[in-house]
Amino acid sequence: MKSDAISPLAWKTLAILSLLATMVMYAETMLVPAIPDLIKDFHISYSVSSWILTTYLLSGAIMTPITGKLSDMYGKKRVLLSVIMIYAVGVSVGGFVTNISEMLAVRVMQGIGMSMFPIAFGIIREQFPIRKLAIGQGVISSMFAAGAVIGLLAGGHLIQNFGWQATFFSIIPIVISLIVIVRKFIHVEEARNEENQIKEVRTGSLRYDIDFQGAITLAISVTAFLMALTFVESGDQVGQFTVGGLLAIGTVYLTLFVIIERRSKSPLVDLKVLLNKTILPSNILIMIVGMSMFMVFQTIPVLIRSPQPLGFGEDPVATANVQLPFALVLLIFGPTSGFIISKMGSTKPIIAGSVIGSLGFATLLLYHSTEFMISASLAVLSTGLSLINVGSMNVIMIATPRKNVGVSLGMSTLIRIIGASVGPAMAGMFMQTHKASLPGIPGSFPTPDSYNLIFLCATAVAIASVGLAVFLRRIVSKTLVHTS
Repeated sequence: MKSDAISPLAWKTLAILSLLATMVMYAETMLVPAIPDLIKDFHISYSVSSWILTTYLLSGAIMTPITGKLSDMYGKKRVLLSVIMIYAVGVSVGGFVTNISEMLAVRVMQGIGMSMFPIAFGIIREQFPIRKLAIGQGVISSMFAAGAVIGLLAGGHLIQNFGWQATFFSIIPIVISLIVIVRKFIHVEEARNEENQIKEVRTGSLRYDIDFQGAITLAISVTAFLMALTFVESGDQVGQFTVGGLLAIGTVYLTLFVIIERRSKSPLVDLKVLLNKTILPSNILIMIVGMSMFMVFQTIPVLIRSPQPLGFGEDPVATANVQLPFALVLLIFGPTSGFIISKMGSTKPIIAGSVIGSLGFATLLLYHSTEFMISASLAVLSTGLSLINVGSMNVIMIATPRKNVGVSLGMSTLIRIIGASVGPAMAGMFMQTHKASLPGIPGSFPTPDSYNLIFLCATAVAIASVGLAVFLRRIVSKTLVHTS
């Protein structure tokens, strides 16, 4: 059918946006093998080290729906360029930090850059035929994986030979080049003309359209809950009181967030869209994908680089190689998932992905005593995560009215990032609460019990996702003809 043809402009746009995905994942995965080095250089605990990933993710989580809304109002290309520029500043100064506070500040800036992806998906939504959206999703997913492959290969060698600072310096020319490419070659037909946008700014109406109160209360709530995990390591009364207080703060601000969102004329999270019986389970599945992926990123480098017998005693290059199959399978299966979903619908592959992901975590739980079995388990896991992610995003894009696409994709990315921020925080908590010292080696390191608990929790969550995927299929079969 002619309406299903993908235009040359759409392919060109997809290629450029895929390069952005490659760059961001390249930057993140290059830093992953360096987590043990950062723990040593900054003299921080395992639970605090999780905030190197968590701060980045939280910043992206809060900014994602805001930039999604701004892109609907101001134009996708304009906001996309602004976000990329902020990201460029963050990576440019990352190699100069000297302590954990400076690192976390830099990670906040880099997290803001992460909010470029709902805008990118929104552009794809406008330029691709609805029946071919999964193909665009799959290609971008595969380029995330390509960035991970390149990042792991380059990162291990850069860290081992030049230090973790080199990982940041290597990104600077890439991000500058992409700013020029996006500015010159991305062409988007915006829903609102420039005259109306300028008028809106002059009248000051913009400030009433951005839900800053919601952003602040959500940030405080999520941060409080995650900080509670960080303080679980303290077994004394002060530590227990701190955890209880943080949980109370998180609960209060989460309640305030819901109240604010229900009253807001332009909410950060549109509860009506979020609670849609098709969109909600899809978003929960996406949250599980985020949690699983970043739990792996936090845990595996520590396991591989910890000294024997508590770990494998390997270097950054070996650490990257162990995780490489995870990225390689995503690279291969990303576009494959898109074509499978475009032919079979979304929900069958989502169910298959949930089952495969559960198997991957189960084998990781049972057989993480050798590097080969860890790599094999990660390869199985990445296959399942790819199917779940592409399928769930496809369901959300089709189920969302066109006028709400920017906000809806922003919410989906927000939920995935919140899940991703929980992953490293939970892993850091278990590693910090189950440690042991080794004769003749300074410091203490996570015990086998910590890894067993991490992988057990992940397996339980993955198994629960199977039931959720089956439920989603029943809902979708009744409501969405093209996704069942």
